[in-house]
Amino acid sequence: MCGIVGYTGPRHAYPVVVKGLKRLEYRGYDSAGVAIQDLVGPIRVYKKKGKVAQLEESVIGEDIQGGTAIGHTRWATHGEPSDRNAHPHRSASGKLAMIHNGIIENYHQLKQELTTKGYQFQSDTDTEVLLNFIEEIQRNNNCTLEEALRVALKRVTGAYVILLLNEEDPGTIIAARKGSPLVIGVGQHEHFLGSDASPMLEYTKQVVYVNDYELAIVRPDELILKNLGNETLTPYIQQLDLELAAIEKGGFDHFMLKEIFEQPKTIYDSLRGRMDTTESTVTLSGLETYKQELIAANRIVIVACGTSWHAGLVAEYVFEELARVNVEVEYASEFRYRNPVIHPGDVIIAISQSGETADTLVAIERAKEQGAIILGVVNVVGSSIARISHAGCYTHAGPEIGVASTKAFTAQLAVLYLMAIQLGSWRGCLSDDRKQLLLEELATVPEKAQSILSKSESIQDLSLRYESARDFLYLGRGYNFPVALEGALKLKEISYIHAEGYPAAEMKHGPIALVDDQLPVVFVATRDAYHEKVVSNMQEIKARKGRVIAVITEGDEWAASLTESFIEIPACDEVIAPILSVIPLQLLAYYIGVAKGLDVDKPRNLAKSVTVE
Repeated sequence: MCGIVGYTGPRHAYPVVVKGLKRLEYRGYDSAGVAIQDLVGPIRVYKKKGKVAQLEESVIGEDIQGGTAIGHTRWATHGEPSDRNAHPHRSASGKLAMIHNGIIENYHQLKQELTTKGYQFQSDTDTEVLLNFIEEIQRNNNCTLEEALRVALKRVTGAYVILLLNEEDPGTIIAARKGSPLVIGVGQHEHFLGSDASPMLEYTKQVVYVNDYELAIVRPDELILKNLGNETLTPYIQQLDLELAAIEKGGFDHFMLKEIFEQPKTIYDSLRGRMDTTESTVTLSGLETYKQELIAANRIVIVACGTSWHAGLVAEYVFEELARVNVEVEYASEFRYRNPVIHPGDVIIAISQSGETADTLVAIERAKEQGAIILGVVNVVGSSIARISHAGCYTHAGPEIGVASTKAFTAQLAVLYLMAIQLGSWRGCLSDDRKQLLLEELATVPEKAQSILSKSESIQDLSLRYESARDFLYLGRGYNFPVALEGALKLKEISYIHAEGYPAAEMKHGPIALVDDQLPVVFVATRDAYHEKVVSNMQEIKARKGRVIAVITEGDEWAASLTESFIEIPACDEVIAPILSVIPLQLLAYYIGVAKGLDVDKPRNLAKSVTVE
C-alpha cells in the first residue's frame, strides 16, 4: 500500500526519488517524506502530512543535495496521519534512517523491551520501534548494520519492505523484504529501488525482483543479494517489457478514464496468441504441465479480494457451465483465517491485479502447503503470486494506475474465459460447436467494447441526473449478478455514494424496502435466460416509483420502455456478456465521481495494492 523509492548513484537523488513517489501516488497514502545522504555530513530527513506536493513545498530553501536518498508515501496503520508519524524515521542516535512498508505485528512487545532500556519514541509507529530495535542489536553486539538487521528480522513477526540509510556508510542502501513487493533497478553506476517498477522506468529496464527473506546491499556500483542465513545469492536480472507512456495519462483527464478506454486493446492483448478461431483451439502453455491434474480435479477454489473477487464470481458460473466442475469462490481475507478443507489435487485459482495482495498471497501459501495446485491470474510479471503459483496466466492489461480497477477486471475475465473453455474441452464437457461459438464471440469483444465506449458522451449526460443521489441499488441475475456487485463497488469507490449489489431475485427479500422515488436502481438486463424475470423485477421497481436505469441489449424496446435511463450494449452470448455489460457501469461511476468534483484516480482511504492486512 505504502510507496517506497530509493536511489544511489551519480545523479541528484532528491528529484529522482520525489518523481518516483509521484509515480506511486496511486497506491494510496496520507503523508510523504525523504531522507537524503551526501558523502559527508548527517542524513537529512524531511517529511510532511499530505501529498507529495506539500512535501516539495516544505523543503524549499532546505539542503536537498546528495547522491543517495530514500522516499516514502505512508498509508497509516500504526498512528494517525501526521508529520511525526510520517516516514522516514530516525533512530535514537540519529545515525540511521529507515522507511518501511508493512506491519510489524509484535512491535508492542519490542517497544516494551526498548522502553525498559530507556528508549523514548518520537512517533506512534511500529517502524520507529523496529529501527531502534535494529540499532540496539548493532550497539550491543558491536556488529555491522547488515548483521544487526538480519538478527532483528528473525525476531520480527509481520510483513515488511525496509530501506535503511547509515550515516557511517554513505552511498549504501540496505533493503529487506518479506510479504511486500520490492524491485531493484540496475543502471550504469547507479541503482534504483521501488515498490514497483514505475519509479525507475525512465532510467532503466533492467530489474531484479527481490524475494521474501532476502536482503540487498545496494551501492552505485554494487548490488549484493543475500538470504537471512547470510548466503550470497546471484541476482536474476530481468528486462522490463514496459514503456513510459503506459504509466502516463496520454491526454486523458484521469488515469481511470484512460484505462477504461484502453479495454478494447487490453482485452485483445489478453486473448492474442492464446486462441485461434480458425482451428478452434486455445493455447495456454502455463496450464499444459498440469493438464491431467486439472482434468481430474474434483474442485476449484477461487481466492481473491475486491474487484478480483467479482471476476472470480463470474468465473464460478463459467467454469461450472463449461467444464462441469464444482467451483467455490472465497474472499482471501476469510479463507486465510479459516481452517478450510483442502485435499491434495484441489485446484486453487488466485486472482490479483498486482500479484501482491497480502491476503491472497497468504491464502495460497497455506493451500500450497496442503498439496493444492496453485494457478495464478495476475497482471504483474515477477509478482509474488506469480512466483509462488505452480502455473497460471498473465492478463497483459499493462500498468493500471487508477485505484479503482477497470481494465484489469475485463482482462481477468478474458483469461478466465479461456481457462474455462480449455478445461471444458479437456474434460469433454464442451462440444466442438459450442467451443467454436464462444471463441468467435470472444474474438468480437474488443470491437464491441469499442462501440460501447463510442457512446461515452451519452453516458456522461445520463450520469448528471444522478450525482446528487444518496444511495444506489444494483441488480442482476446469472452471469450478470457479479457485474451488479462490481458496478456498485465502482460507484462506492469513486463517488462515495452508498451502493449495494444484489441478485435481482433477492430484491423482494429485503432491499425492495429501500425503494422510493429518490432511489436509482441499476439493472444489468441484457438478453439471456433470465431476461423475462429481470424485466419483471424492473416492473416491480417501476411500480414503486423507483428510478430505473438499465444496461440492455441493443434493440430491446421492451426493457427500454420500463426505464428512466438506459445504456445499450451489442448483442452477445450470455456467457460473454459480463465483459461488456460492466463497461457502462465503469463509465457511469467515473462520470458521477467527476461531476461531484472528486479525485477519481485516488479515492480517499483507498490504496491500489493492499499489501498489509
